[in-house]
Amino acid sequence: MHFAATIRREIETALAQRIPAALTPMPRVIRPVAATGIPSADELLEGGLPIGAITEIVGPECSGRTSFALSFVGGITQAAKVCAWVDVSDALDPESAAAAGVDLARLLWVRCGVQNSAQPLAKPEKYRAPSVNVQSLPEGEFGMHPRNETQGLPDAINNLFAPRCAEPQRRIRPKKEVIQPVLPRFAANRNRMPAPALKPWARIEQALRATDLLLQAGGFSAVVVDMGSLAPEYVTRVPLATWFRYRAAAERTQSSILLLAQHSCAKSSAELVLRFAPPNPLNQEATVFTGIEHSIEVARRRFTQTANNVVSIRKPLRSVPVANWYSRAAWAGTR
Repeated sequence: MHFAATIRREIETALAQRIPAALTPMPRVIRPVAATGIPSADELLEGGLPIGAITEIVGPECSGRTSFALSFVGGITQAAKVCAWVDVSDALDPESAAAAGVDLARLLWVRCGVQNSAQPLAKPEKYRAPSVNVQSLPEGEFGMHPRNETQGLPDAINNLFAPRCAEPQRRIRPKKEVIQPVLPRFAANRNRMPAPALKPWARIEQALRATDLLLQAGGFSAVVVDMGSLAPEYVTRVPLATWFRYRAAAERTQSSILLLAQHSCAKSSAELVLRFAPPNPLNQEATVFTGIEHSIEVARRRFTQTANNVVSIRKPLRSVPVANWYSRAAWAGTR
């Protein structure tokens, strides 16, 4: 009997991780997560950003929101998955995205508010056939029509007798010189004006419609809605029903939605809200800029990941939900 109990204990110990006992509570997993590619942020977020939910990334400009989102999208595209970037203000730099590890062949870039304002083609000048001497033509051939032979004759006479003629001359206005702006190197179409001509709310409407189409089509592991360059008074005008619809679509398609803004606007529809603080420059050199220190804080989390369903009697220790990460300049090198 003692030998059988020993064997049973050994079997339960060997299979404890794979097959839990009858009275052992199963670990509760709220949502699967995807790594962001930043070790300190992944440790703070207990693995990464949630899949099938909305994550809000708020903070002032130049606080590291776009770099954080590019790191997350880069990890997904490197795993042979497709992502979409809905750019409301047409501010994404493809060169910076490629440097952050994003596979541009697997990224759909939706540029809102960009109009094709190419300059119209100049009207071709009227071709005036030269006068033909009928006597020099071969036998059996004829020259131009007699009506066309007198074309331009009045203008030629006026120009010939202009100094002697007392009639008022027609004033020719000089054409205004139009200076074309220099387009960036990464512009696909050289004839397209880079500055968007639409108002902020019109661009927001385009972005919301494009996001609806992307979520309805499916197949995108991550959809980034970049509204970070717009003022909060424009972003907060988006109805809450829109974000609730996006939340349901993300849960159905199992895609991660990242909303970049200066102020939180999705409210209860967001699973996770991350707040970025203003960046601090690195003081490693006296006269050379070497990088920026970013600070990220978990402002709100809908559910907390727990290892099991056992509720402890003691109150757990609260940790500070803040993480720091650095972005170094290209000329600073690695240290």
